[in-house]
Amino acid sequence: MKGRTIVLDHVNGFEAAALLADGRLQDLLLDTDQPRPGAIYRAIADRPVKGQGGMFLQTPDGSAFLRQIKGLSPGQPILVQVTGYAEPGKALPVTSKLLFKSRYAIVTPSAPGLNISRTIKDEKLRDSLLEIAHAEMGGTEMGLILRSSCETADAVEITEDIRAMHGLAQAIMADATGAGAETLTEGDSPHALAWREWVAPAEVITDPGSFSELGILDQIDDLRGARVELSGGASVYIEPTRALTAVDVNTGGDASAAAGLKANLAAARELPRQLRLRGIGGQITLDLAPMGKKDRRQFETTLRAAFRTDQVETALVGWTPLGHFELQRKRDRIALSEVPT
Repeated sequence: MKGRTIVLDHVNGFEAAALLADGRLQDLLLDTDQPRPGAIYRAIADRPVKGQGGMFLQTPDGSAFLRQIKGLSPGQPILVQVTGYAEPGKALPVTSKLLFKSRYAIVTPSAPGLNISRTIKDEKLRDSLLEIAHAEMGGTEMGLILRSSCETADAVEITEDIRAMHGLAQAIMADATGAGAETLTEGDSPHALAWREWVAPAEVITDPGSFSELGILDQIDDLRGARVELSGGASVYIEPTRALTAVDVNTGGDASAAAGLKANLAAARELPRQLRLRGIGGQITLDLAPMGKKDRRQFETTLRAAFRTDQVETALVGWTPLGHFELQRKRDRIALSEVPT
C-alpha cells in the first residue's frame, strides 16, 4: 500500500480511525465510553482547592477540576470544556476558555480578533480570507482563527465552516446560566477528528473490517509491547508507570564509539510516533544510551525537529542532574493501555 491512507472503522464496538503512510501506522484515534476532549459542560462549582489553585466542579460525567478560583463560588454555573482524558482515579481536566474547532475555523469566544495561520504566506489569499472572516464575524465580540487547511480549501467550504462554528458558539454561550449541570456538546468522535485534523490528500477507506484486512490490528498489538526496534540494531523500551513514562534507549550489539549517539538519534526520530500511537501523556523521562555531553545539542536539535510536526502539545523540559532528558506531554487521547484488547 503506497501513499497516505485514512481508514475509518470500529474496534470493540467503538469508532476508530487510522492514518497510514505506505502501510505503516502514523496516527491512531480510538473512542471509548469516557468523555471526549472537546466536550462542553455547563458545570456547577463545587469546592475550591486553594493549595492547587483550582476548583472541583460537578458535571453529568462526574467530578472535574478547573485551574481557576477567582470569580467562582460554590453552586455557581460555569461553561467548561474537557481538555484531555482523566488519569485513572482523577477528575476530568477542564478549561473555561472554550474553543469551537472545525476543519477550517476555530471560534474563540473569550479571545476576540481575526487571525490567519502564519503558515499561509500568500498575501492575496490572506486578504481574501480576511474578507470572508469579516463578512461572517462582523459585529461579534468572538474571535476567529482560520487554520492552515484554508490554503487549499474552497471559499464556500470555509464560509460554511465559519458559519457553523459561530452559530454553535452563540448557542452554547447563550446556555451558560441554565439550571443544573448539563452536557452541551459531546466532543468530536475519531471519524470527525480524522476529517478535521488529517487534511492532507489521502485515500479514504470506510469498509467494515478494514482494520483487520489492512493489518492495522496487528500493528496495534505490536504497540502494546514495551520494546521498539530501531535502526542499526538499537532498541527502545517504553514503559508507563503511575507516576511517569520511562523510555530506555539501548545500543544493541553496536560497540562502536558512536553507538550511543546513533541509538539516541534514532530514538528521538521515532519517539513522537510511538507516544502518539500509544496515547502517552504526562511526564516522560528518557534514559538515553551513553554519549558525550558534547553530543547533547545534536540530540536536542533532532528531538525538537521530530516533535515540530506532532500535533500533541509537548514541552521539551531538559536535562536532569543524572543525565536523563524530560518531556511533559498533554494527555489529549486515550492511552492504548486503557483500551480493551
